[in-house]
Amino acid sequence: MANELETRPVSRATTIRRRLIAAALLALALFAGYMLWFRDSSLFAVEEVEVKGVTAHRAEIETALVRAAARMTTLHVRDAELREAVQGFPTVASIKADATLLHRLEITVTERLPVAEAEIHGDEVAISEDGYILVDLPFEAGELPAIDARSQGAGRLDPEGAAQAAIVGAAPKPLRERISATSWDEERGGVVVELGGAPELRFGDGERAEAKWSAAAAVLADPDSLGATYVDVSVPDRTVVA
Repeated sequence: MANELETRPVSRATTIRRRLIAAALLALALFAGYMLWFRDSSLFAVEEVEVKGVTAHRAEIETALVRAAARMTTLHVRDAELREAVQGFPTVASIKADATLLHRLEITVTERLPVAEAEIHGDEVAISEDGYILVDLPFEAGELPAIDARSQGAGRLDPEGAAQAAIVGAAPKPLRERISATSWDEERGGVVVELGGAPELRFGDGERAEAKWSAAAAVLADPDSLGATYVDVSVPDRTVVA
């Protein structure tokens, strides 16, 4: 009679399962160590920062980014903190950070481009397509279409001005160069654009700007449109010519 206390042999499947569990626990421990210590180790502290792509407020933006990056390592770059460091500069549209071991960080700044100009608090300033007031961004006065807008604070245009900026920004270059004035007129449905030698264009709000310009361009290409008073593309699928 076999000894009832005799240990049964462990199956191969059980052995493999135990080894997999042990390996998983080890990997988890190593990952936790990496997350909690290694990636934030001073061995990889950011010591050299190169900022590219900045033209406006260069010194201030570089200082803010270098100061924020100094609290990071090349293994743990916190993009949200870099964006927060320059959120007060409306010219900054986006930031991309690339780390190079061991201590170098390259930050590329994408700036908002000016598409229009407006008089804000007595000064002529550049305006971006998404309605930001690009204070101190260099541009030649008169080279951009003028919009009738006001500031609503925090470096942004009021909704009516932002709608004009969206429409102007989406204009095909040949047509944008012909824009002589834009305005917001409730009685005419919203954004009104005047082109040299063309009927008045009515765009409604700033949504679907590219589709509206496509509809407007199709009408303007028709010689019969020259006798029209206005072209309403506020609903681009149902253009009205009158």
